[in-house]
Amino acid sequence: MKILKIEFENINSLRGPQLIDFTDKPFSASSLFAITGPTGSGKSTILDVICLALFNHVPRLGKITKNEIIAKGAILTRNQKEAFAQVTYSCKSGNYASKWSISTNRNDNLRDYEMEIADLATDKLIDLKKSDVPAKNEALIGLNYNQFIKAVLLAQGEFAQFLKVNKAERGELLEKITGTGIYRELGKKAYEKNKEAGKEILQQQQEIEIIQKSMLNDEDHAEISKDYETQQAACEPLEKEIQRLSKFVDLKQEIKNQQENITKIASEKMQAEKSLKQFNENNGKNLSAHENLQEHAGDLRNWKQGKENEAEIAKEITEIEVKIGQNKQAFSRLLTEVSQLVKTEVSANDFEIKLNEFTAKIQQFEEERKEKGREYKKLMDEFKLKTADLPIDFSKNPDENIKQLQAIGNSASNHIKNYEAELSNFDLSDTGALKFQLKEQTEKTRAAQKANEKIDQADNELKRIASEKTNIEKQSEALPQQIKKIDTKVKFQQKDLENLQLQQKNQLLEARLEDLRHNLIDDEPCPLCGAKHHPFADHAPEIDNALEEKIGLLQKEFQANSSILAKIQANFENFQQQLKRLENEEQQWKATLEEKRAVFKTTFTDFDFASEKSWEQKIATLNEQIDVIEKWEKEQKQLQIAQNTIPDQQKAQELLRDAFKLKAEQENLYKGDDIGDKNRLYHRQFTTLQQEKKSLDEQLENLKIRLQKLASELSNLEQELSSVLKEKGYETLQQALENLLPERDYLQLREQREKLQQKLDQLTTSFNLLQKQLEEKQKLDIEETSAELQEQLGKKRQELNEINETCKGLYRQLENQKENLQKLEKIRAGIAEKEQKIKRWRLLNELIGDATGRKFNEFAQDLTLTQLIALANKRLADLSDRYVIDKPLDEEDDGLVAIDEHMGGQRRSVKTLSGGETFILSLSMALALSDLASKNVEINSLFIDEGFGTLDPETLDQTLDTLEKLQAESSKTIGIISHVDSLKERIATQVMLSRNGQGYSSITIKG
Repeated sequence: MKILKIEFENINSLRGPQLIDFTDKPFSASSLFAITGPTGSGKSTILDVICLALFNHVPRLGKITKNEIIAKGAILTRNQKEAFAQVTYSCKSGNYASKWSISTNRNDNLRDYEMEIADLATDKLIDLKKSDVPAKNEALIGLNYNQFIKAVLLAQGEFAQFLKVNKAERGELLEKITGTGIYRELGKKAYEKNKEAGKEILQQQQEIEIIQKSMLNDEDHAEISKDYETQQAACEPLEKEIQRLSKFVDLKQEIKNQQENITKIASEKMQAEKSLKQFNENNGKNLSAHENLQEHAGDLRNWKQGKENEAEIAKEITEIEVKIGQNKQAFSRLLTEVSQLVKTEVSANDFEIKLNEFTAKIQQFEEERKEKGREYKKLMDEFKLKTADLPIDFSKNPDENIKQLQAIGNSASNHIKNYEAELSNFDLSDTGALKFQLKEQTEKTRAAQKANEKIDQADNELKRIASEKTNIEKQSEALPQQIKKIDTKVKFQQKDLENLQLQQKNQLLEARLEDLRHNLIDDEPCPLCGAKHHPFADHAPEIDNALEEKIGLLQKEFQANSSILAKIQANFENFQQQLKRLENEEQQWKATLEEKRAVFKTTFTDFDFASEKSWEQKIATLNEQIDVIEKWEKEQKQLQIAQNTIPDQQKAQELLRDAFKLKAEQENLYKGDDIGDKNRLYHRQFTTLQQEKKSLDEQLENLKIRLQKLASELSNLEQELSSVLKEKGYETLQQALENLLPERDYLQLREQREKLQQKLDQLTTSFNLLQKQLEEKQKLDIEETSAELQEQLGKKRQELNEINETCKGLYRQLENQKENLQKLEKIRAGIAEKEQKIKRWRLLNELIGDATGRKFNEFAQDLTLTQLIALANKRLADLSDRYVIDKPLDEEDDGLVAIDEHMGGQRRSVKTLSGGETFILSLSMALALSDLASKNVEINSLFIDEGFGTLDPETLDQTLDTLEKLQAESSKTIGIISHVDSLKERIATQVMLSRNGQGYSSITIKG
């Protein structure tokens, strides 16, 4: 993996767009470069940009969210509305560009961040959600975020600390640096798994003990089994006796129920006989009369229906005759109305011909008038379009429009004369070219004005700088004398304080001896000399407490004066830096002023330096001239339009006159609504009345035929029925109809009679059957009463229940014993199975497990440390041939050991090394970690942060030689972040960061 390009905008103090292209010069010529700049200028921000664009993480802040940016004021540059970070990199799969961005909405509220990744081979975005982009970069690069910041971004501070700490702390640091905390978790998991498995077995063993305590011994179990069998044998005769008594009790109850049912059915049978008798009294006569006429019922009903139909047809004939008369009157009215319209007599034969001729004549007048109207509208629409740019109030009256056009033409002619007088110095034959010439002159004047303003700006800046320099010189003039005075005072106070502290130290030593004197006891040995006689144990001198107060006061004065001295020195240095900055700015502005003046004289030879007012007057004059030309063009256009549109309005006048003449001729013949609609209306009425007359005539003829046929059929039917009905005692057909029930009523009465008879038959059959069954049951009955049987049955059941309860208790004890034996067998089998399975956890716990995970973690970290030291020594051999890093022996200090090859292989604690030596070893460790983290991934970009300030010039040269060698051998791009001036001089390619007065930074590439 290699970083090819870093692009970003508005990240932290780096405002505006920034670009570092490692594929372009000077990086293409030298891939070892330095990132330099003052503290706070944004050197580490470049590393933040890389992590942000790839993983949405920043080493100092962690994962970045919108709320994180708002809460901490990080990432987005102050007062800016949007920011982005983009890294272009190459890997095994190809070249990719990963981008992170954020912006504000129109209410200046921060939106959520966005991420995307593009495949540069196809120049297309990969379709991913923003949350999936970090994982995609991880897959392409082959490193996750934690591995990336250890393999690509190397911080020296952690390794300088790592070299010197004891074994326990070194393990924690190594775990943090390498991200191998998984081994600690594995050790803890092994311990917990073993503990959990053992806990289950222990619980089951306790369960076995509880079950065994609740079980019966063999003697009790045998006795209970025997007792259970005895009780079971006593149950059988009791159950047989209870069954016999229950049978007789049930028989007596059945006899009682049977007698009650017989009584109930006898009552229902009497009620059924009564209901049937009552029905025959109420409906029997009507039913008999109807059933006597039943065979002629259909003919009688047909005769009745025929009479009703005959009356209905006669009624319809009368109504049709009335409608025929109404139709004749309506037809006469229609002919009269149409005759009046066409102003001639109209009959049924020539109705359509005369009406159509009149309609065609009226429609011809209307069509001619509409044609005139269309021509008029077309002329007026064209007039609107042609006069759209004229100040005219459009009227439908052409006379009014002609008057307005003549007025506009006269006004335009007058204005044209006035404008031509103002433009007498110009040739108006080509106004387009003239306006272009004047506009070009205006733009040139504006450019000269801006150049003049920049010269004025540079002059003003020089005046401001001179004023600031004067103020700073006045403020800093007295500071050197103040610094000298306070510095002398601080040095004297420091000397006095050291003397007083020495006195206090001696006094404390004496006080400890005096404390021992107070504790001496006769005949017991002194802890210092061993003597048992202590002649000076008493009368010890008192401690001088005033000395401590003097030291306290002097320390406060010393600290106060030191603080004042530091503050004044800082102010003086700040003033000097400001003066230096102002001098640089002054030189830059002087050069800018000279350059701007020279450019003005060369570029704008037709102009002189002038005030802002005179420039504006020149530009205003040119703009006024352009404005007058445009007004002249506008008036010319209006005059031409007015002259061209007057003939059209005159033609429109003629069309209106012709249309009014045609309208008058038409109204002499017809003044009504649309003649076509009236024509269609009269035709519809004529056709409708003719069709109606034909239909009514046909209906009348049909009804007369039906009436004649029906009368003949009714006469024949009456003759047939009369002779038959007389035999049955009926004089007329109407008399017979009155005795005939409606068919529905007859069916309902007949059904009701059949149901009553059926119910009576069923009750009679049931009564006879129940009587026979009762006699048979009474033969089986015994002499004892039901109460006596119930008493005997209750005693037997109570005796049986007592025996059953005893049996249940005994059975439960026997079943519990059986179940407990099965449980014991199952639990023991489970324990044996678990013991087999838990063997691996017990073995794993013995090897790596403990409650804190320390055992396996230390083992794993020791292997990692061995591998890391081996890789570090390979890197260290390039940096120095003096030292080899090694792990400490048992008898040595916990810290790592440096073997000094120049001193015969002497083993030294790394704590005894100088700052420069410590840096070389920690750099080796950092490079080794990069090798370790990227063992499966080729890393071709490294960034090393700080630490070079502790190196002497020779070691610094050697370190840089090694890094150059590493870069040359591996084609790596190596960036070094540092403040060291000699390093800046040694490395030609630099990413230089500088800050302006507002606190913002910018990047300059030097090479």
